[in-house]
Amino acid sequence: MVRNFPPPALFLSVMRLSRLLPTAVTLAGVLALSLALSPAPALASGNQIAMFQDGIHLMADPGPTLQTIRKLGATTVRVVVFWSTVAPSPRSHNQPHFNQSDPNAYPASGWAPYDAIVRYAQDFGITVDLTVAGGSPLWADGSGIDPKCSNPHFACKPSARDYGQFMQAIGKRYSGTFTPPGQASPLPAVHFWAIWNEPNFGEDLGPQAVNGSTLSVAPGMYRSLVDAGWSALHATGHGHDTILIGELAARGSNGSATSRFPQGFPGTFGQTKPLQFIRTLYCVDSSYRPLRGGYAAARGCPTNAAGSRHFRSQHPGLFQASGFGDHPYPLNLSPVLDGRSDPDYAAFPDLGRLGGVLDHVQRVYGSGTRFPIYNDEYGYITDPPATQQAPGGGHYVSPATGAYYINWAEYLSWRNPRVKTTMQYLLYDPPPGPGPYAGFASGLITGNGHLKPAYSAYRLPLYMPVTSASHNRNLEVWGCARPAHFSLLDTGASQSVQIQFQRGSHGSFTTLKTVPITNAQGYFDVHMKFSGSGTVRLAWTYPSVDMFLPGNALGVTVYSRSVQLNLH
Repeated sequence: MVRNFPPPALFLSVMRLSRLLPTAVTLAGVLALSLALSPAPALASGNQIAMFQDGIHLMADPGPTLQTIRKLGATTVRVVVFWSTVAPSPRSHNQPHFNQSDPNAYPASGWAPYDAIVRYAQDFGITVDLTVAGGSPLWADGSGIDPKCSNPHFACKPSARDYGQFMQAIGKRYSGTFTPPGQASPLPAVHFWAIWNEPNFGEDLGPQAVNGSTLSVAPGMYRSLVDAGWSALHATGHGHDTILIGELAARGSNGSATSRFPQGFPGTFGQTKPLQFIRTLYCVDSSYRPLRGGYAAARGCPTNAAGSRHFRSQHPGLFQASGFGDHPYPLNLSPVLDGRSDPDYAAFPDLGRLGGVLDHVQRVYGSGTRFPIYNDEYGYITDPPATQQAPGGGHYVSPATGAYYINWAEYLSWRNPRVKTTMQYLLYDPPPGPGPYAGFASGLITGNGHLKPAYSAYRLPLYMPVTSASHNRNLEVWGCARPAHFSLLDTGASQSVQIQFQRGSHGSFTTLKTVPITNAQGYFDVHMKFSGSGTVRLAWTYPSVDMFLPGNALGVTVYSRSVQLNLH
């Protein structure tokens, strides 16, 4: 039976912290606003990856779910592999006797949903990103852990050695040469990986900090996990694959120990602020000076200059990874009004600052690496269906506003040469009803099966930076015919998208410009004049022949969201 996996750390952790933290701390961490745009005005991300994630439905019914994702035009699907769901005897404290690096030594039922996803994805021409994460089996956890770590989705002091053995098993399984017992053909190769998920969140990697939160320990544990995962992937033939590190939650909290909260914050299960986490991961202080002495030793860092000279060679994954993952969720704010109040956040408007910190820690060790930033968990919870308050107060955005914001965010990341991906988390809202899952309504389709405005907005993104101007002004129209990627790939036929306009407040739409699609990702950016106020939209037609599309999509013309234009 496929389990309903939990939503990402953001929702559960922030909802908990909003109840636990002093009000001033919570509001300062969540309601920060900014009017500055981080992404630089360059066009180097025109080839950015369209990534998608949908855990529950993808695990339960991968074929139809991947067909829908392909219909929307996404080219990469992120799949989180939960170590504890594959490992034998995961709820036992006694480690079973088995060869952890042998994929055949694990229960076939644990691998089954991932095998199915990988096979279907190959059929649909979709790349799979396997994020190999906790929770860890209890037998791989350390001693003296919090009783709450018995939760199968938690990982507390996980053994890096055991994780590395599991990574070897999964690397062998998806090497392209492994045929499971009883099957007739090898499993497809996977060439896209991420090492762990949200290591700055205590439920994913705990404890985050000890001694009343005066000693940050999670970065040192994660450093060991990266070392083990990196070595395992290289040992199993994946050394030239895309391998990401980081995968950080975008926020966090600091707080001293009190009688009510003796662990302080982040404590065991809270979140470490991501840029603080990165500096400790690379063993530098807030001024980017290498840590020294006992302070360094307590964090697993070199204690002297001689040790620092070997740090880069001892931890190759920290310097040679393909990129750095970030989960810059916007909460209920726009892509430019989120997170700036704290210099150690890595929310969407902070991606430029995140890149600067990553560059700085590399330079400390003489490395010129400039990691691409992978935004690989992102979406807008909408109200309806979510009716609870957002963390820090206020309602979640309306479905129409959510559709507008995902187009705005993609436009900004397209302009940012550092950002490698545009991401949509989820496809379906969780089903209506009580429980934590019902709250994370960031999907394109409601739990009842109705298409939200974001569905059309994701399929055919449209954004106009200026919508109120004089009649004689050239206006930028940016957009994407996302599904055109597969039409170009499968048929090689030329593709184009129509920019349509409805003058005034009613009447028919007419095509003002037909724009050829000249890149595999389907993006275009044009400047044009409009005759008056009205409504702008995009139109694109699915091919009449495509064996991987559902029959009701063939030859059908679809439209973007509409943009209101006011000329004076």
